[in-house]
Amino acid sequence: MASLVKLRLSMIGSVALVIGITTLILSAILSLFSYGVDAVTILTFSLIFVIGVHVLQWLISPWIIEALYRVKPVSKTEDSWIAEIVERVARASGLKKTPKAMISYVTVPNAFAYGNFLSGYKVAITQGLIGSLPREEIEAVVAHEVGHIKHRDVEVMMVISILPALIYWLGRILVYSGFFSSGRSRESKSVPVLAFLVGIVLIIVSFLSNLIVLYISRLREYYADSNSVLTLPEGGRNLQRALARILVASGSISRPRSRDLSSATKLKALLISDPELGIGTVRTYDIDEVVEWIKSQKRITPLEIFSTHPDPAKRLRFIDKLEQETTKTKYTLLRV
Repeated sequence: MASLVKLRLSMIGSVALVIGITTLILSAILSLFSYGVDAVTILTFSLIFVIGVHVLQWLISPWIIEALYRVKPVSKTEDSWIAEIVERVARASGLKKTPKAMISYVTVPNAFAYGNFLSGYKVAITQGLIGSLPREEIEAVVAHEVGHIKHRDVEVMMVISILPALIYWLGRILVYSGFFSSGRSRESKSVPVLAFLVGIVLIIVSFLSNLIVLYISRLREYYADSNSVLTLPEGGRNLQRALARILVASGSISRPRSRDLSSATKLKALLISDPELGIGTVRTYDIDEVVEWIKSQKRITPLEIFSTHPDPAKRLRFIDKLEQETTKTKYTLLRV
């Protein structure tokens, strides 16, 4: 399907760009400072430190997430249907091991996938989502989250985010070394100045590299959406309805007084939709009309470039396009 091929090529190109920029910068630093500073030592220390911090965050993140979002396993009596949905979707998605079904006891309607080899992989939906969506739409949301686990998005984003962090850390080292260092000879004085200027440039480059990482994050959301379309009957349409309901519900939350909203925004890259983004009051109770209204908008997010999630209008139109291509492919296979 053309949309998925384009999506994968965009992800590969973006990842290659971040890796290329990082490699070029590290080579340039070694070349510039090999005569005056032990650049290899600085690079080695920086790499070990940055990778160590990111891996540690990844390892302990499941327990931080569960504490922040008040996550508990689903009840085997009252909420067994959630576990059944997760198991059914995981099987349809081709996962060998079913993620554990969890409930987040917050009122903000949302969902997220998380975990690692230590904690196991888990799919959590919030109380607010359970109260806002019918079950077929919850199933589409679960398929999106299972898609994140299937595509190893937690690990992919952790690895990619290391590179801009490394550039930023090196920039800070060079800025501080250039600012506090002083040479006695005229020749040695040029080294701290050069280090300071290069450090400033690296900090700017790290910011620009983070914009590429955010772009990759948005692409991964599209990719997870595709799992709903490809694994469930009416999965795309139900996911569109679910996203529209989440936007309406998020827009109605009182921001100054919502403790749950404040907590949810701290790790919003995890969530299926940015909890700070809503569409406010709508003039219709027909969710399909809301979906069509969102799709008709040029954009909902003012500054998508700084967001971890795609603009909802673009996202819903992407689902439409993917559904059309899927239907066309199935029709072609039936004819053959």
